Amino acid sequence: MNLRTKYMGLQLNSPIVVSASTLSEDVQHIAEMEDYGAGAVVLFSLFEEQIRQESLKYASVRSSTSDMFAEASGFFPNIEDYATGSEEYLEKIYQAKSKVRIPIIASLNGTTTEGWIEYSRQIEQAGADALEVNIFFIPGDVHVSTSEVEHRYLNIITEIRNTVKFPVAVKLNPYFSSFGNMALRMQKAGANALVLFNRFYQPDFDINELKILSNLQYSESNEIRLPLLWIAMLYGRVPVSLAATTGVQTATEVIKYILAGADIAMTASALYKNGISHLNTMTRDLEKWMEKMEFDSIDGFKGILSQQHISDPTAYERANYIKVLHSRR
Repeated sequence: MNLRTKYMGLQLNSPIVVSASTLSEDVQHIAEMEDYGAGAVVLFSLFEEQIRQESLKYASVRSSTSDMFAEASGFFPNIEDYATGSEEYLEKIYQAKSKVRIPIIASLNGTTTEGWIEYSRQIEQAGADALEVNIFFIPGDVHVSTSEVEHRYLNIITEIRNTVKFPVAVKLNPYFSSFGNMALRMQKAGANALVLFNRFYQPDFDINELKILSNLQYSESNEIRLPLLWIAMLYGRVPVSLAATTGVQTATEVIKYILAGADIAMTASALYKNGISHLNTMTRDLEKWMEKMEFDSIDGFKGILSQQHISDPTAYERANYIKVLHSRR
C-alpha cells in the first residue's frame, strides 16, 4: 500500500506521526520510531518557562559579576554562547537529524511571543524540518476579552512567521467562540498546519486530603469525536494541513481521521502504553484495512467523509443532533 502523505509541504512515508512527548528525549527512541514506521516525529517541547528561567539565571549571574572589575562584562559569555537547556534542545535536533531520515518537527510550548522569536530562528538553523507551536493558554482572568485571547494567538503566529521560513504548525484548543473563523485567521497569519486538539491541563480533587491533584491521564479513543468533527468541517474550506492528535490508539482512529480530512494522525499515549513497536502494529492494520477496502493510497480515501464530500452535509450540524435525540425514543 502507498502510505505516503504530505503534511504542510513535507513528504511523509506514513500518516502516523509521533506527537510531542518525553519519548523523543532519547535519540535512540527516535531511530526506533523511524524503524517501526513513523512518518515523522514531533520532538518533546521546549517550554517558555525554561526560556524565561535561563534568561533570568543569565541576568542574575551577569549582574553579580559585572561590577567586580571594569573588564568583567567583556569576559562573560553572551546569552547565545551560554550552555543552557535550550542549547541542549538545539543539539538534540542536530543529533536527531543526523540519525534519521524522517522529518523532525520541533515544539515550542508557551503563551507569549517573548523568547519564542529568537528560539524559532535557532531551531530552524539547527536543522528542524518544521516547528509546532503549542499555545497553552487558559484565560482565567475574567477581564480578558475574547478578542484579546484571539489576538494573542494571532500575534504569536505572525511574529514567528515573519522570523522563519520553514513550515509552522499551530497546536490549539477548541474553545473559541467561532472556531472555523479563527482557523481561517490563523492560516492568514501564517500557519501552515493546524493540530487538533491540545489537551488542556484539567485538575482533579482529592476529597480526603482536600488538595488539588495533578495527574497525567493518557488519551483514549473515545476522545476523537470533537477533533473528528472539526477536521471534517474544515477540510477543503481552510487551506492548511490538518493534523489530529487526540485519542489515536489504533489504526482505527488513524483511518477515521483521514476519512475526515486529516493529513496525519499523531500518537503518543498508545506508545506509552504499548511500546514504540506499536507503531508497526498500527501501520500493518492500516495497510490491511486499505487492502480490504481496495484503497491503494492515502489520497484515495482522505476527506471522503468530510462535510464537503458527503451527500448530506447536515450530518455535521443541528439536524443530525435532533436526529440523534429522536433515535433514543
